[in-house]
Amino acid sequence: MNDETRHIHMATTPPEGMASQEWQLRCDLAACFQLTDLYGMSDMASTHISVILPGPQHHFLVNPLGVLFDEMTATSLLKVDMHGKVIEGDPSLLNPAGFIIHSAVHMSKSDIVCVMHSHTRANNAVAMQAQGLRPLSQKAAVMLDFLGYHDYEGAALDEDERIRLVRDLGDGRVLILRNHGALTVGRSVGEAFCWMHRLDTACKYQIDGQAGGVELNELSQATIDHTRGQGRKMLGRGGFLEVGRVEWPGLIRKLERERGNSYKT
Repeated sequence: MNDETRHIHMATTPPEGMASQEWQLRCDLAACFQLTDLYGMSDMASTHISVILPGPQHHFLVNPLGVLFDEMTATSLLKVDMHGKVIEGDPSLLNPAGFIIHSAVHMSKSDIVCVMHSHTRANNAVAMQAQGLRPLSQKAAVMLDFLGYHDYEGAALDEDERIRLVRDLGDGRVLILRNHGALTVGRSVGEAFCWMHRLDTACKYQIDGQAGGVELNELSQATIDHTRGQGRKMLGRGGFLEVGRVEWPGLIRKLERERGNSYKT
């Protein structure tokens, strides 16, 4: 399925003067916010998701403070430059912590289109644990090669933390923010969202298993290593389960069935 076919259900006319590519990214991002709420991963309006726009200006889109995820639309997003200046929208609604986290990745990773940050019950529970995400389930083991950790430094308001965020993300797709939450990135909005959903599911499995009060079945290191390698091939670029590639069109259909298409306004 090519990109044109994949997005035919989202075809809309962009507002006058807006490039079709920007409008498509706005629609994808607004859908991502609504899906984040639909799947129970929102934190009122406290977390943030961004996409970088094409072009030499290096502008990116991010959610305004005060707009809940289930009411996010393509036209409600803020457009921001790499210096934190709001180009379109109300400057008073920019989350400074969101700017620090998202600009860190967008400034340094040319292949990354979308950056997603969340504080879910499950990923926070695992982020508190010294061992982090453990290979206790297939869901966790297959993603270990894409996973990193970033130590908590307080609220993300200091620009120099950007260096360490990028360092700890490396070439991965998932970053557990210790004592804080999680960050995922992708070459598309769908990839970033599906990594976050995959992480949250693995974290739920771990917490539920630990809550049982019984001895857990630990995998051998050989099995962990083998499964990691399988995950790298399956979930990475070109894999038959390349994250976000096959799921995103279905997620959009589900969103429109359950909540309509207000995200495209």
